[in-house]
Amino acid sequence: MKRGSVIIIGAGLGGLECGYILAKNGMQVTVLEHEGQVGGCLQTFRRGAALFDTGFHYVGALDEGESLHTLFSYFDLMGLPWKKLDEDCFDEVVIGEDTFAFANKHQRFYERMAARFPKEREGLKKYVDFLKGVGDHIFDAFKGDESKRHTYTLLSRSAYEFLNETIQNPLLRKVLSGTSLKMELNAPTLPLYTFAQINDSFIRSAWRLRGGGSQIADKLVEGILSMGGEVRTRAAVTYIKEENGKAVGVIVNEEDYLEADWIISSVHPSHTISLVKDSKALRNIYRNRIANLDNTFGMFTANIRLKPGLLPYVNRNIFVHRVDADLWNVNTLKTESVLVNYSVPEPYSSTAVNIDLLSPMSWSEVKKWVNFPVGRRGEDYVAFKEEKTEECIRLVEKRLPELRGAVERIFTSTPLSYQSYISSAEGCAFGIRKDYNNPMYTVLTPRTPIPNLLLTGQSLNLHGILGVSMTSFLTCAEILGLDTIRKELKLEK
Repeated sequence: MKRGSVIIIGAGLGGLECGYILAKNGMQVTVLEHEGQVGGCLQTFRRGAALFDTGFHYVGALDEGESLHTLFSYFDLMGLPWKKLDEDCFDEVVIGEDTFAFANKHQRFYERMAARFPKEREGLKKYVDFLKGVGDHIFDAFKGDESKRHTYTLLSRSAYEFLNETIQNPLLRKVLSGTSLKMELNAPTLPLYTFAQINDSFIRSAWRLRGGGSQIADKLVEGILSMGGEVRTRAAVTYIKEENGKAVGVIVNEEDYLEADWIISSVHPSHTISLVKDSKALRNIYRNRIANLDNTFGMFTANIRLKPGLLPYVNRNIFVHRVDADLWNVNTLKTESVLVNYSVPEPYSSTAVNIDLLSPMSWSEVKKWVNFPVGRRGEDYVAFKEEKTEECIRLVEKRLPELRGAVERIFTSTPLSYQSYISSAEGCAFGIRKDYNNPMYTVLTPRTPIPNLLLTGQSLNLHGILGVSMTSFLTCAEILGLDTIRKELKLEK
């Protein structure tokens, strides 16, 4: 017997995971996606024979017994072609002429870093133990109020201050911040909880996926369909209808009306609220709060198709920084840092097929082209992207001198691309900016003032694959209850 119906707006990771959980628990699920491809940041695209990811690069905590393994096992995702990164160096941080290896598992990570910075053994031990402690308690989110209070305490602490209090050596602080492109290292705002939880997950284990992140989305869709749910593309929700203080349905493509007992939105909260035109429950104070929240920075990406057989495949990520890079300042417009991410080649191949170069980019750098349609932003926009690409290659080739000669084709994207293709507000990479100075204002919960309209996705608790997956279960707990979620994940002792 069906336990009610739910409409889910947006077929990104959060929306699809919510659809899967609720369909598995007997609800009638309809997922609506305005684009032609599901997945959000998990989308892939082809240019000739080359397959590129839009936002998926690697995940952490996927070893058996770790948090993402628990969540992905529930979604039947562990059968995908995962590729574990080198345990002795899953991330390589390059600062100027010097390189530093990030090793998997907390003790090994500590030992490798302590060997490079022997005078910082005490601080490093405190740092690693703290991260591990936060990661060990990630599932406390599904427990009672006491655990939530502990999380709130960490959301109210400064990551930047913690790092400076714990580590005395300025170079080591920069090294530990050197994988910063997994989050927005903004000194005045970044909560300690975000910094610790994300960094801890990758120290536990780090993995790539051969064949692109769209496989995750496709597998979730397959599961939803097999359990009687529906996933529709080219289905843009233009209106959320409210009656008597409750959401009762949505208008799709400005003509079709669909009703449901619950509505979950995985799109940006500001866009969600804009869809509620007339509401007695949604007061202006809430609308203004959502509208005034800042977004994180975006990314410039150069997707590079490589000439065959020239660039060796490297089973790690490489973060290259200028020696004077200010990693905790998001306001710089200079290309100070670049992430080099390799796509996993076919088995037994030792050379790379394509790589991605990613560098932070603010909305202000591209805002002047926002009103121009895709493909018609003019020669100055093309020149801007070419200049940015050259800056990235120039920085990276200090570590990979063979890169320039191995380039066959380059395809670029900016925050405008992310806004155009996946409806990311201001092209932001990590959703709404959380602020430790005011976590009650900037860290959103799934609940809205409309009791049966819920939120999910990276703008809530945590971003990234792990963060969005955790949030999906927290959103569904508003419908199914925390007891059901704990049982579903086998967290009950």
